[in-house]
Amino acid sequence: MTAPPLRHRVRQALEAVAEPERALAMQAYMKSAMPYLGVSSAPRRAALKAVFAGLDWSGSAAWQRDVLTLWHAAEFREERYAAIELAAVRAARGFQHIDALPMYEEIIVTGAWWDYVDEIAGHRLWALLQNDRAATTSAMLAWSTDADLWKRRSSILCQLPAKTATDLDLLYRCIEPSLGSTEFFLRKAIGWALRQYAWTNPDEVARYVAANGDRLSGLSKREALKNADKRRG
Repeated sequence: MTAPPLRHRVRQALEAVAEPERALAMQAYMKSAMPYLGVSSAPRRAALKAVFAGLDWSGSAAWQRDVLTLWHAAEFREERYAAIELAAVRAARGFQHIDALPMYEEIIVTGAWWDYVDEIAGHRLWALLQNDRAATTSAMLAWSTDADLWKRRSSILCQLPAKTATDLDLLYRCIEPSLGSTEFFLRKAIGWALRQYAWTNPDEVARYVAANGDRLSGLSKREALKNADKRRG
């Protein structure tokens, strides 16, 4: 007997752990036009882990097709979260290369909100940078000046997990085009990226903030210096 399509199995698994009474509050919190089923993070991850266990693909194209099918077919926001989680499963580690960037770009541009974008920007783009440094660096520099807010935010956040492997030149070049922006999500991203790096090098973050204090927004400076001040005592 043929197994139901993946999107149907995902829906069934999510419905089995949904708390419908929570759905409206979740939708309101996220300011989402797309409705929720009412599935919180922990049960969602557990349910999807069971669905995704044993999945395998012949190549990157088949994996990307499954991810985008879930993304496009979604009627509830949790189904889009499922697509993003499918992009991160262990079986897809070998596919985290530059040819996956158009898929991630589509999710970022069409999702256009922080809950979708930050998961991709903070984790999947870093994997691409590790595996295809030159090509992904070039792409992130192009994104940093893009008209799309969420691509710009993603370029700033693409090294969040990098720690000592952070490419400071790339970080600062991605920040630079957005220094004058009044957009909250860009100002917040600048502060977040600097704050994260401050766990590794607080003196450098303090130096950067001091050198660019007249160009950084108050929000960016406050966020950037939270960890720098803690680390420097």
